[in-house]
Amino acid sequence: MENSLYKQLDIGQWAWEFLRRNPDYRADYAEFSAAWQALEAAYGAPPNRDYYRWKQDPRAFRPAWDPSLSTGAACVTDDEDRQLIECWMGAKWGFYQFPQNPDLSALELATPVNWRPPPAFDLRSGDDSLNRQKLNFDLALPLPAQLEAAKQWLVGEQIKLRRHGQPIPWSLENQRDIWRQLINVLDKGDPAHSMWDKAVAMTRQGYRKILHLRRDKSPEP
Repeated sequence: MENSLYKQLDIGQWAWEFLRRNPDYRADYAEFSAAWQALEAAYGAPPNRDYYRWKQDPRAFRPAWDPSLSTGAACVTDDEDRQLIECWMGAKWGFYQFPQNPDLSALELATPVNWRPPPAFDLRSGDDSLNRQKLNFDLALPLPAQLEAAKQWLVGEQIKLRRHGQPIPWSLENQRDIWRQLINVLDKGDPAHSMWDKAVAMTRQGYRKILHLRRDKSPEP
């Protein structure tokens, strides 16, 4: 995709651009695609599919994906131990629809990815970067006043980071150029690049952090 076209991408499309570059997703999609084609060869395609026999074939299922590792409701059979292969991919990677081909860019998809809600914020961290802060709460005392004080302190820390030139908090506008650089690093395939680890992290769970921006409607302080 040409750099100029990245300006057209919304939050969900940016998440897809990172996910489709994840080698594990690409491997899962290849497995899914091969199984799906074999099943259609055996049992037909709509409207003539023999869905009863399809559902008896073990190739149509995978062990149920642990919902604690993803978000949203699982798509399961009556025994709740198996998932249809297409639902298994959606639960594992964070979308509700039929799996999308990773060879297609966000602007080439026939329909946008229907993302599941992103995972809840993880407030635990061993990361000592300036972007992560550790707070202590006294659970013997009422929480509302402590939470309000913590909020005001964190807002102040965000302001300090902005004054030092860091794009805090994230927004589509202040992250677009950074994301474009990371995608370019991935496409060049250079593990020695200084941004390589960060780029790879965005294809794993980082793309789901992008999705948090879709539900943040609060104004900047």
